[in-house]
Amino acid sequence: MDTLLVSTFAVAIAEIGDKTQLLSLLLAARYRRFWPIAVGIFVATALNHSLAGWIGALVASWLSPATLTWLVALSMFAVALWTLKSDTLDDADAPAPRFGPFVATTVAFFLAEIGDKTQIATVLLAAQYSPLWLVVVGSTLGMLLANLPVVALGARFANRLPLRAARYTAAAVFAALGVWVLATRL
Repeated sequence: MDTLLVSTFAVAIAEIGDKTQLLSLLLAARYRRFWPIAVGIFVATALNHSLAGWIGALVASWLSPATLTWLVALSMFAVALWTLKSDTLDDADAPAPRFGPFVATTVAFFLAEIGDKTQIATVLLAAQYSPLWLVVVGSTLGMLLANLPVVALGARFANRLPLRAARYTAAAVFAALGVWVLATRL
């Protein structure tokens, strides 16, 4: 149960103010259809994070537990710093309007997640926790928890969200996770 909760919490926090959350807002404003966008986010995230989790588990099999602990803790600190950088969504990142909301969301989310901090977090979580399927389920749930409210509310509240405060809070949480990993694993 720890694996599921940590994965869900870590990815949900990492997603706050992320470019894929901005992508959710863009898709909601453009298509105004909750379910095709929600299912597209789910499919893209499940596929992307399954691949990321598999890579994390593979890397974990090559490293000693002590090395892995330090790598995960240092990576959490790096993600904390990365979270302080605000993301923007360029027009080039926007999905093409010629596709329906499901296809546009699935393709755009999958591509936007490549190398993103939530994908990196999933790799790290899979390297540290098992079973792998709980990491993937948790990271996918975290992504949905962070993005589905944005899709549901759409562009209506976009200018009122305190993204700067959310980024600082998320950075503090990741720094605390790094300390927690060191404290519980060493």
